[in-house]
Amino acid sequence: MSINAAEVKTLRDKTGAGMMDCKTALTEAGGDFEQAVDILRKKGVAVAAKRSGRATTEGQIGAYVHAGGKIAVMVEVNSETDFVAKTDDFAELAKNLAMHIAASSPICVDVDDLPADLVDREKAIYRQQALDEGKPEKIVDKIVDGRLKKFQGEVCLLAQPYVKDTDLSVAQYIQEVMGRLGENIQVRRFIRYQVGEDIE
Repeated sequence: MSINAAEVKTLRDKTGAGMMDCKTALTEAGGDFEQAVDILRKKGVAVAAKRSGRATTEGQIGAYVHAGGKIAVMVEVNSETDFVAKTDDFAELAKNLAMHIAASSPICVDVDDLPADLVDREKAIYRQQALDEGKPEKIVDKIVDGRLKKFQGEVCLLAQPYVKDTDLSVAQYIQEVMGRLGENIQVRRFIRYQVGEDIE
């Protein structure tokens, strides 16, 4: 089937992928726009996975102030090169991540950054809850693991559903941008201020 230039441009505008990639995805999807988006997403994630081990020593700090100056966020996002760090796509990523942090209040970047004492405390609470609910001892550990995973998804930035597209996690959103920009991208750290809250 023939794919026209307008369809390719629409897909490019939505995904940020290259024109040839968009045309190939539309052809592969038989003209189905949503399927073409999925094809490009999968391709971007696959490419991003190959880049995830490369060093990130450049980048920028994204900042966002919300709710009439009541909430402010700064987030450091790193890339491999200064060239990519200066692109509009990278600046948009940093700002979007700052906005997400303002809205979703994560307490750490990744699951590995959760303090061990907090994890232990949560596990103890979930175990007691399961026992109080009368769950059999043999399945309590599975219940605890499931509830801990849910907790991690609520408080760890990369595991949270991305506020602008809840079908994606923040990590998947970053992987899509990595696929477009062709470099490894990492969130190094962030800080979120809210009027009246103490900073630990």
